[in-house]
Amino acid sequence: MKPEMMLVAILLPVLGGAVVPLIPFKKRIHMEIYIESVVVLTTLIVAGLLVNRPSEPFPIVRFVNNLSLSLEIDGLSMVFAGLVAALWPLATLYSFEYMKHEKRERFFFMFYTITYGITLGIAFAEDMLTMYFFYELLTMVTVPLVLHTLTREAILASRKYLYYSLGGAAFAFIGLIFLLTYGTTINFTFGGVLDPAVISGDKRTLLLLIYVIAFCGFGVKAAVSPFNSWLPQAGVAPTPVTALLHAVAVVKAGAFAIIRLTFYSFGPDFIRGSWAQNVVMGIVIFTIVYGCSRALKETHLKRRLAYSTISNLSYILFGVCIMTPMGLVGALSHMVFHAVMKICSFFCVGAVMYKTGKQYVHEIDGFGRRMPVVFGIFTIASLGLMGVPGLAGFISKWNLASAAVMSDNVLAYVGIGALLVSALLTAIYMLSIVIRAFFPYKEKECSIPEETADPGWMMLVPLCIFAGAIIYFGLHSAPIVDFFTQIAGGNI
Repeated sequence: MKPEMMLVAILLPVLGGAVVPLIPFKKRIHMEIYIESVVVLTTLIVAGLLVNRPSEPFPIVRFVNNLSLSLEIDGLSMVFAGLVAALWPLATLYSFEYMKHEKRERFFFMFYTITYGITLGIAFAEDMLTMYFFYELLTMVTVPLVLHTLTREAILASRKYLYYSLGGAAFAFIGLIFLLTYGTTINFTFGGVLDPAVISGDKRTLLLLIYVIAFCGFGVKAAVSPFNSWLPQAGVAPTPVTALLHAVAVVKAGAFAIIRLTFYSFGPDFIRGSWAQNVVMGIVIFTIVYGCSRALKETHLKRRLAYSTISNLSYILFGVCIMTPMGLVGALSHMVFHAVMKICSFFCVGAVMYKTGKQYVHEIDGFGRRMPVVFGIFTIASLGLMGVPGLAGFISKWNLASAAVMSDNVLAYVGIGALLVSALLTAIYMLSIVIRAFFPYKEKECSIPEETADPGWMMLVPLCIFAGAIIYFGLHSAPIVDFFTQIAGGNI
């Protein structure tokens, strides 16, 4: 496929979403058909690009010297772009039913669709400058989504999200400047781009410090501690937005950027065995335990899942911090599988809130018997997040633990302990919801409104597909894990 199609895939949802408030749709269904058509067509273009990858990069604009905004698809791009393209049409379909009773629908779908294109820009970026450009744009187009309800809580949450994201971007920009100065190029090159003369010289300690700073900068969107408080607060946004933030676009963009920073810019060989590796690994191990501990304490359904996301994102970063090919395989496995499991669980909670208005764990006693499809699927997602064999979460956790064992890094062994603790706490905070839903106290069950039932097909179809994917990847993960292995070996 022609390289220009990469830019088409980005611009189609950006421009198609931008005109949503301007088109005089006579009926709501016409708007839904238009938006879904734009999203599905974008996904089909991305699928074509991934099947027939362009052999050359596509420069959008060139600046001075070696600076340009340019697009290219490599193995890592294929993973992130494929994940985004697969989930976005289903998320959009789900949002049509969820947003029926919300105000300012057109502005919501405008930014929701634009975000798709910006996220693809991050995936297709050829170099650090291009990725940074789209990374900043992602913040700008997602702030209005967090702000959507215009309540006091939404205003405070969007403000905090903006401040944290801009602060993180400033730290990441420092990394970009040093890569420009001490790298042979800023194009993403597997194994790193630092000048060998610099690596062995007196600038090594400085560059390791810059790596840690840039790691924390990109880590803001990946919700590493202590820069994660924006994520639970962002749960005030409509559920399609929180699922987008927590499962696909924003947080996975942060993890994706850290993978680029580590394996394609600074290089794992430069960092492995240094104090910088220990620092970043210590941060993510702490975040794993912190996130699941806070989830155990939280009683609000969406905030509980938000803290779960904080913990699971650091699973991905733990694989990155091992800085071995097997560690990268584990990181990519969890990046994909967690996205499916978490968007599934968020959409289940969103369906409960949409149908009942209930938002807290103690309010859903007995709802499993009135909403059997939603809570049956939520159970599958919960077991997957726990890492039960036969489901997708087990595969990624097994890959991460295997990588840690083979790394011969003492701190990585501590990380294995953190994974085990997290699995136990995940079982408690996820299954406590399931048990309450299916096995309530008798007096609680009598108080359930008669109209409580599963939602319509626009919500149920995505949920069923996500549940099927969790089971499928748990039983037939070999092909996709083999693909991750090829990427981790620098072969794609």
